[in-house]
Amino acid sequence: MKAVSYYPVIMTQDVTGTAAFYTRYFGFEALFTADWYVHLQSKESEHVTLAILDGSHETIPEGARGQVSGLLLNFEVEDVDAVYARLKAAGLPIRLDIRDEDFGQRHFITADPNGVLIDIIKPIPPSAEFAAQYDASALPT
Repeated sequence: MKAVSYYPVIMTQDVTGTAAFYTRYFGFEALFTADWYVHLQSKESEHVTLAILDGSHETIPEGARGQVSGLLLNFEVEDVDAVYARLKAAGLPIRLDIRDEDFGQRHFITADPNGVLIDIIKPIPPSAEFAAQYDASALPT
């Protein structure tokens, strides 16, 4: 299978509010808007997209309808400290305070209004122990 696109779809009871959250705090803009579905694209990177879907919509199989749970979105950014400062000042919940990880990330975790966790990441060089587990092409510089 050759995928030509990939994006997560957040099922929610509040399509408008969820889309507004990602637009306001994460720099997305709507490419398609309906009362049951919004397709968002990053204003800074056309390859970063996200969709918001009414979890009770008929296109979802009846037994799978509902609200998203157990989802973690990762956003890699150039300046994680600046994003942390901006989102903390805006009052977003900080679920994991900013920190460096031996496996090669400086990151923090916040959450959207649905409880979806959002991990904001800046790759950093991993410790020697973790570096040995990376393919050489995947090591941050």
